[in-house]
Amino acid sequence: ALTRPGRFDRQIQVEQPDIAGRKAIFDVYLRGITLDGQPEDYSGRLAALTPGFVGADIANICNEAAIVAARRDKKKVDLKDFETATDRVIGGLESKKIMSLEERRIVAYHEAGHAVAGWNLEFADPLLKVTIVPRGSGALGFAQYLPKELFLRTREQIL
Repeated sequence: ALTRPGRFDRQIQVEQPDIAGRKAIFDVYLRGITLDGQPEDYSGRLAALTPGFVGADIANICNEAAIVAARRDKKKVDLKDFETATDRVIGGLESKKIMSLEERRIVAYHEAGHAVAGWNLEFADPLLKVTIVPRGSGALGFAQYLPKELFLRTREQIL
């Protein structure tokens, strides 16, 4: 009966939330967390640091931040816990991959190259963080940028 024509033929498109939408979503998920400050202080900052994130990503960050704080035997969740949680949601678990000093040096140069190139390119998004901590997603490090929420880009910006 569920597979008959007309049952599931409607599709609803839900766009990714903008910064105001992400702030509202963070406000909802931060209610159940004991924070080291006011929820409004956290929601605005976290919304700005998470472009492209949807509700499920935001819920994951909030849950992960609470877990990180609990593992550190903290009574309240602070911004450092949210930063750790965001890294984990974006890049995956920290890998226990053993890298030689030479491999770490190569990864550091590689990631520094991303950072320097991004810094010197006129239309590149601002750099937020560079790390050489290996992650479970296969990345040996990554450079994290804060993309602007633009809908249109000029030819010069793309090239």
